[in-house]
Amino acid sequence: MRYWDSSALLPLIVAEPSGRSVRQLLESDTGILACWNTRVEMASAIARREREGLLSPTEADAAFEALRRLAGAWEEVAPGELIRSTAQRLLRTHPLRAADSLQLAAALSAAGQEPGALEFVCLDERLSHAARREGFRVAPGAAGQPPA
Repeated sequence: MRYWDSSALLPLIVAEPSGRSVRQLLESDTGILACWNTRVEMASAIARREREGLLSPTEADAAFEALRRLAGAWEEVAPGELIRSTAQRLLRTHPLRAADSLQLAAALSAAGQEPGALEFVCLDERLSHAARREGFRVAPGAAGQPPA
């Protein structure tokens, strides 16, 4: 099982150039581990694409339905004080946005504070860099990583 950031899950439901590579990663995975706020982050990205005219209302409806199905299949890392305090530390350690610090903190929690034990799937360069600095293996083909 790998930890999946919302940036890597979005191409599974919305057409993006990275869709093929993340689908291949998903096919080789035993399941998706995601942060409790991933569904909201992905909904925000879908809504933004619809507002910007990149998705029609019909395409957005289909994406929201695909998100509902996908989210029903993943395992979520629940919020808690450890994740909140770790996210705050990460904000001082790395140039991350708040949501990204929560993603990385959730991954650290899921890995039992042993990041080498869990592969991190992410298409965001800044978050991938922070994950590598924290000790995660960032999945091949993800941001800044050569394909396998």
